Amino acid sequence: MKPTVHQYFIVYKPFQVLCQFTSTEGKLCLKDFFSVPQNVYPVGRLDYDSEGLLLLTNDASLNKKILNPKSKLEKEYWVQVDGAITLAAIQQLQKGVSISVDGSKYTTQPCKAKLMQQVPDIPERIPPIRFRKNIPTSWLSLIISEGKNRQVRKMTAAVGFPTLRLLRYRIGTITLNKLLPGDMRELTHAEVTQLLQ
Repeated sequence: MKPTVHQYFIVYKPFQVLCQFTSTEGKLCLKDFFSVPQNVYPVGRLDYDSEGLLLLTNDASLNKKILNPKSKLEKEYWVQVDGAITLAAIQQLQKGVSISVDGSKYTTQPCKAKLMQQVPDIPERIPPIRFRKNIPTSWLSLIISEGKNRQVRKMTAAVGFPTLRLLRYRIGTITLNKLLPGDMRELTHAEVTQLLQ
């Protein structure tokens, strides 16, 4: 039997695309955008209504490492929230907030949260965020090393600033860089080595 050749890709998952290769309820899925060899699957998940960086691989050890809470692998999200976020709300996020996970109260681990001084240079979302002239929005960089279901959205809601747009920019040392929605590229050997360390 031939040994498995491990393959590693990163993609920019567009907004409103299922994080799987089979469609349900007629929704768009990864197969509509990306052609990958058999047995290559997403590492972790990125919600239907979130966008950005997603790793695809057939390497179960990488999958395990990234999803293992003990590995404390950082994931950076760029988050557009409703309203002009306050310093107090950012400090609350940094310390940890109480959210609901599977019907129980859970306090998130301390994280890195900061206001982005400029709107990040990323493509317009399709469809775009609803523009409201009288209500400002803010962009945050939020770096967490855990991954509860819909965690970032629950965190910003807990401090009074609901998420309008959520983009995952980085996993460990890998970033979206110049990828656009629907783009895919193979990881270099050096990038894979860094991720596995």
